[in-house]
Amino acid sequence: MFTDWSEALEAESLPVDPTSAQQLAAAARVTARSSHDKDDLGLLLDVLGLPADPDTLTALLPLIPETGDAPTMTTTPATEAIDVPVTPLTFSNPVQELLDWATAHPAAAVRNRANRITADLAELTERRDTEAAQREAEEKVARVKAELERAQEELRTVKAGTRTTAAAPTGARTGSGSGRSREELAAIRSWARENGRQVADLGMVPKRVLEAYDAAHQDSARKAG
Repeated sequence: MFTDWSEALEAESLPVDPTSAQQLAAAARVTARSSHDKDDLGLLLDVLGLPADPDTLTALLPLIPETGDAPTMTTTPATEAIDVPVTPLTFSNPVQELLDWATAHPAAAVRNRANRITADLAELTERRDTEAAQREAEEKVARVKAELERAQEELRTVKAGTRTTAAAPTGARTGSGSGRSREELAAIRSWARENGRQVADLGMVPKRVLEAYDAAHQDSARKAG
């Protein structure tokens, strides 16, 4: 409340800057793109205090998504687009149009809110991309670990099979391929030397020596019988 009439008169004499026709046209276009039909558009324009006369509604009808695919408004000096530098964001055109309108609004509170919304959307977009990249990296690490575990299991299986295969010839050499025990082979070598045959102390006993030993013992068995 003014205490001095001179101050009140000075306040009344301050010029008021009304919303320009371009800004009203931009706001009307954004409202049209967010409307469902002609009635909905009329109600929204009336609530926002924007022109809602028949000519304006007719010009905005092509912008309604359910009415037309592309805007067919006639370009006039009163409906030219506002050239305001705004950081492009990756979301739908209606939201970007609304931010364009708010950024060019004469009220500082509306412009500040538009800047805060733009910054919040940019931060959310960056966080979403970061979390998506982290999730993709974790899935890749899980796949690599699973492949490594399968490879290690295959390596253990191959090593176990190699040990089993390598142990088989050792057991065969124990009997020198004849299926006889070491004691029996030692007896055959002693019998061969006593009967003038030469045999090595180690290794396989010649087949002819084994056959002669078996034949001699079979003869001895028959004679004893």
